[in-house]
Amino acid sequence: MELKSIIESILFTSQKPLTVREMREVLSATADKSEDIFINSLKKTKDEELQQVLAELEQEHTLAGRSFRLACVAGAWQFVNQAEHAPWLKTLLGEKVRPPRLSQPGLETLAIIAYRQPVTRAEIEQIRGVAVDGVMQTLLERGLVENAGRAEVVGRPMTYRTTVEFLEYFGLKNLEGLPAADELRRIPVTKPKILLTADAEAIPDEPKLQGLDVDVGEDQLSVSLDAPPSEEGPSL
Repeated sequence: MELKSIIESILFTSQKPLTVREMREVLSATADKSEDIFINSLKKTKDEELQQVLAELEQEHTLAGRSFRLACVAGAWQFVNQAEHAPWLKTLLGEKVRPPRLSQPGLETLAIIAYRQPVTRAEIEQIRGVAVDGVMQTLLERGLVENAGRAEVVGRPMTYRTTVEFLEYFGLKNLEGLPAADELRRIPVTKPKILLTADAEAIPDEPKLQGLDVDVGEDQLSVSLDAPPSEEGPSL
């Protein structure tokens, strides 16, 4: 018996996704209840070893072409079914009631937060060119964004960042899995000298994002930019 098969068995039986820390805790707790030399030796398993084992298992299951695979979403590992089998599984298990899809303004605001976090509400409004009070409230209520402390500027406005629920919603392992959108990261935003209001008209002569196209499929977020050149501001 080897560590790989033990971890595979733990993940296969678990009723919820497990982080590396939780797997290590299972190994440690089992060792505390056993006098077996091999079981006790696993108590000292390091995170790096578990990460290596998980990477090997992920590759093996992918190459095997089975109906399920090992996936890491929001830092937790679990076995999931292949997407192409969804029609039959929905018939077997029934349709899950999912929250309504995000509106286009919601997706645009969420994309800005994801790529620019931590970001203030005034900075989001500078990029979108409109007030985002209602949209932000929706994103906060759905747990997709959260408060991330206060910005180090006069007025100390609240900043926002994405949550674990955001990663789970889009099926991302971590933020490094976001699609490339370097233009969105490079859009210039003026840091406020005073606390800005939600009134978009109070932010004069700032470059606005004219063409942010955000879409969400079954398991991924896509972002594209299409802002025409302007004589008054930089082209994107």
